[in-house]
Amino acid sequence: MMKQLHKASSNHHRRDEEIPTSQSSSYSPKTLKPTRSLPRSINYLFREQRLLFIIIGILIGSTFFILQPTLSRLGPSDPHSYPSLSFTRNSLDSSSSNFFRKHSFSGRVPAGIGRRRLRIVVTGGAGFVGSHLVDKLISRGDEVIVIDNFFTGRKENLVHLFGNSRFELIRHDVVEPILLEVDQIYHLACPASPVHYKYNPVKTIKTNVMGTLNMLGLAKRVGARFLLTSTSEVYGDPLEHPQKETYWGNVNPIGERSCYDEGKRTAETLAMDYHRGASVEVRIARIFNTYGPRMCLDDGRVVSNFVAQAIRKQPLTVYGDGKQTRSFQYVSDLVDGLVALMEGEHVGPFNLGNPGEFTMLELAEVVKATIDSSATIEFRPNTADDPHKRKPDISKAKELLNWQPKISLRDGLPLMVNDFRNRILNEDEGKGLI
Repeated sequence: MMKQLHKASSNHHRRDEEIPTSQSSSYSPKTLKPTRSLPRSINYLFREQRLLFIIIGILIGSTFFILQPTLSRLGPSDPHSYPSLSFTRNSLDSSSSNFFRKHSFSGRVPAGIGRRRLRIVVTGGAGFVGSHLVDKLISRGDEVIVIDNFFTGRKENLVHLFGNSRFELIRHDVVEPILLEVDQIYHLACPASPVHYKYNPVKTIKTNVMGTLNMLGLAKRVGARFLLTSTSEVYGDPLEHPQKETYWGNVNPIGERSCYDEGKRTAETLAMDYHRGASVEVRIARIFNTYGPRMCLDDGRVVSNFVAQAIRKQPLTVYGDGKQTRSFQYVSDLVDGLVALMEGEHVGPFNLGNPGEFTMLELAEVVKATIDSSATIEFRPNTADDPHKRKPDISKAKELLNWQPKISLRDGLPLMVNDFRNRILNEDEGKGLI
């Protein structure tokens, strides 16, 4: 058997050798080699008039360099006639995102060149304060992405921006990570009224901790500046009056309000640790009581409670003896302070509030004078851990941010009343149709 196989193999090789060259495969490395009458590079240059185009290009380039000195002498002798850019050698290596920070302009800035458009995330941007902040950022020409899970926010606060090409709305909960490319992050997401955070305290603490961690992580990854909206509640029931940023507070860590109070204190800790440990650009604002259009009608905060009750012809509910004090700032003042803080060079924390101090009974009288002088007052037992006094010391914001509130309570309250009256009227009309 082996002999037969060997014989067959020999015959096979013999037949292969007998096949003439003309019948073998057409491929042969030798037959593909061109006949070289000229070197390949010269042959390439002469083919398809390439040499002609090369010569023309050289002539055009030479003409430009010959005439350039003559043209420059014909230009204006005044160095300030046209805008010029001054560059340093190191600035040529800087990233494009820092272009307007690192290059100085002399003379007039050409038309169309202004501040760089920023891409900004506002978490909780469908809420009361967030929606007013979004309006300001859009009006100055920035691109804004709003992230909101609509636990307390309302789409109605942003519906006027839905057709704007620089506005984007994402339904998302900040307790889950999200990947975006942005320049700045305003982190406002968190239930801020007692009605909401007492309804779901676990959700509130998760938003303050996990939500803040996720947004700080995003800021670290993309190199964005991060602003945390903290609260005057970090001072608890203060033993210092008025409250300065250096005061550490008097907070009940296991009380009904601790999910919000201690949650915000933890968020401040996280922000500062990311700033010190990961070099994240951080800004911290401690917001005092704020009022204005778009507040939730029944969120449990004193101004919205009084205004809604007066419009509905209900008694104004005062908790405790009504002698506890608060300070109230109009929402546009707060938004100006937040932007000043973000654009400034100071980390904070900064108190942002109106130092005008009112007792609850004084506030009730202002609301009565603005809406219905015949409104009555009803006293109820005070809530747990309710601070007795609250007034911001804003000396630091005045000095370093050049910021202070401009709108008094008596001037701002009517603007809020008009908004509440329209919404309550529409709400009542809707109930009548059911």
